[in-house]
Amino acid sequence: MKFVDEVSIRVKAGDGGNGCMSFRREKFIENGGPNGGDGGDGGSVYMIADENLNTLVDYRYTRHFDAERGSNGGSTDCTGKKGEELVLRVPVGTTVIDSATQEVIGDLTKAGQRLLVAHGGWHGLGNTRFKSSTNRAPRQTTPGKPGEARDLKLEMKVLADVGLLGLPNAGKSTFIRSVSAAKPKVADYPFTTLVPNLGVVSVDRWKSFVVADIPGLIEGASDGAGLGIRFLKHLSRTRLLLHLVDMAPLDDASAPDAAEVIVSELTKFSPSLAERDRWLVLNKCDQILEEEHDERVKEIVDRLEWTGPVYVISAISKLGTERLCHDIMRYMEDRADRLANDPAYKEELADLDQRIEDEARAQLQALDDQRALRRSGVKSVHDIGDDDWDEEDVDDEDGPEIIYVRD
Repeated sequence: MKFVDEVSIRVKAGDGGNGCMSFRREKFIENGGPNGGDGGDGGSVYMIADENLNTLVDYRYTRHFDAERGSNGGSTDCTGKKGEELVLRVPVGTTVIDSATQEVIGDLTKAGQRLLVAHGGWHGLGNTRFKSSTNRAPRQTTPGKPGEARDLKLEMKVLADVGLLGLPNAGKSTFIRSVSAAKPKVADYPFTTLVPNLGVVSVDRWKSFVVADIPGLIEGASDGAGLGIRFLKHLSRTRLLLHLVDMAPLDDASAPDAAEVIVSELTKFSPSLAERDRWLVLNKCDQILEEEHDERVKEIVDRLEWTGPVYVISAISKLGTERLCHDIMRYMEDRADRLANDPAYKEELADLDQRIEDEARAQLQALDDQRALRRSGVKSVHDIGDDDWDEEDVDDEDGPEIIYVRD
């Protein structure tokens, strides 16, 4: 199944049914009064989080969803039938955003959570509603109100306890295969991971946590190089980040340089995400001599000025992975206890989560704007030749740093 984590759709709630104008006409009954019924309410549109879904692919090709219209009222005071609600199922972890205002309508983070995204139209009134002692034969009705229509953007972020960061071929997929039952693709070339993968790590019979592996980052990812930073948003809801570094890279790049690249790209994407608790995991220790371990570790730690936990492992040989998983589980338990007993810590984390969410959304919106510019034929001034230059677009004194002109 194709992995889709962003879609734009349009939803339209059902219109309300019109009120009916009718008068009672029966044999042997004189002066029958008004008996026109009200219309039915239009159906509303809801979204519900479904734990059995892990992608938004159902909304990739079908983009318009309309709820049922309410029926018109009938004679003999018959009320029209209400329109049926339209329920759209989305994966857990989906954020619903109004495309017009960029307002976050809701965040579906729990299975079964239900969110109203478009309200059905109110029913129209039949002429029975308008009868009075002075108006015994009203010929007045009201039409049903139109249902709410909205353009929505759905963003799915995987829900995981631990997120993996690293360059391509740092061993992230191998690590997940080693500690869980997940089987992501592993090969000896870069970018074998093209979509996020999740794995459940069982530490004890009743203890487990979820690890998320995202496609590897390269230098310049924040500017669109490689697979860019599109998938970094999936780490915004994790509790702990594991920064995997290849201790024995095959190319000419050094391990400290590789570690610095990830820190730089992470900070460019979201400075607040870089503040998330992060552990340094040095992988592929079995590929260098044991007497070189300390020197290689010191070189990386000194370059990063690292003060947090450091683990030296070999994912493929499962060296050190068991201890790492137990420490992660202990960290999760301690974090949960502190959240339950320390209001200040809880507030601090909530503030950090909100800042990460805001920064991630701003970055993704910027990427959307860039894609829209490319589709409209607009390009950066740095890509414009001398023949294409339009001097009217340039202000010698206070001109913008980047000028866009149309081809």
